[in-house]
Amino acid sequence: LVIEAIFENAEAKQAVYAQLESQLSSTTLLSSNTSSIPIAELARSLDTPQRFFGLHFFNPVARMPLIEVVRHPHLDATAEHRALAFCRAIDKLPLPVKGSPGFLVNRILVPYLLESIRCLSEGVPGTVLDRIARHFGMPMGPIELADTVGLDVAESVGRELAPFLGLELPAGIEHLLASGKRGKKDGQGFYVWKEGKPIKPEVSKGYQAAEDLEARMILPMLNEAVACLAEGVVADAELLDAGVIFGTGFAPFRGGPIQYIRSQGVDHVKAQLESLTEDYGPRFKPREGWDLPALREPPVRL
Repeated sequence: LVIEAIFENAEAKQAVYAQLESQLSSTTLLSSNTSSIPIAELARSLDTPQRFFGLHFFNPVARMPLIEVVRHPHLDATAEHRALAFCRAIDKLPLPVKGSPGFLVNRILVPYLLESIRCLSEGVPGTVLDRIARHFGMPMGPIELADTVGLDVAESVGRELAPFLGLELPAGIEHLLASGKRGKKDGQGFYVWKEGKPIKPEVSKGYQAAEDLEARMILPMLNEAVACLAEGVVADAELLDAGVIFGTGFAPFRGGPIQYIRSQGVDHVKAQLESLTEDYGPRFKPREGWDLPALREPPVRL
C-alpha cells in the first residue's frame, strides 16, 4: 500500500501518481490522504483506478482514531476490503464514505469554521466564540482549532469547499497568512501562542454576546449533516454521527449531529435555520434532506 500525502493540489498529486504507477506491482494499492479533493477527480489520470482510493487521516494522527476510506465509482470491492482491513490493522476506525468534496468530516466541519471566522471578522472576540463552542460540548473552540490546524490548511480546505457549499471565505485569514502568521506552528495566528498554548485576551465584563451566536456556529454543521445523509455520503445516520464525533470531537454527549436534531425536534431545528436565513442570508437555507424519515426517529437515550 502506498499512501500519498503531499499538499492539497490535484495537478501535483496526479504528477506524483504518474511517476509512481508504472513502478507498482499489480497487487499494490495506491491511496491519497487528501482532505478535500474529490477522489474521482484524482483517479481520472490513473491507468488502474480500481486500486486507488482515499485514506483520510485526522490530526493529530496518533490521537485521532478515525480514517475516512473514500470511494469512487471505479473502486474494486477487493481493494476497498483491503483498505478497511489496513485501517483495522493499525488500530484505527475505518469509515467508508462517498468521494464527494470534503467527504464527510470536513464537509460538516468547514461551515462551522467559516461561520465562526465570519463572526470574528464582525468583531466578536475569539475568546467568546471559543467559550460558546466549549459550552455546547466541542473539545476545542473554532478559533483555537483554526490556529491549531494551521490557517494555511484551513484557508486551503475552505477555498476548495466553499464553492461546493455555496459559501464565501470570510475576511481575516488572508492578511494573517501574508504576514506569515499561520497559527500555532508560527506562534501567532488569530491568537498569540506561547509554549504550545494560546494566549486568549480577556473580554470586558460588560461585553454582551448576541444570543444567536451558538446557533450561527452549530446549525451549519447540522444542516450539512442532513445534506450528507440525503446524498448517501455515508450508509446511515448512525455511521454519520459516529464519524463526526470521532473525526471532529462533536459534543459526544449529544450523540452526533443527527441524534442532536432528533433530540431537539427536526421542525424546531429547521425553523431555526429558516430564521437565520431571514436574518443573515441564504447560507443558512435548509439543505435538501430535512424531510428524511430518519430525522424523525426517536432519539437514542444516552
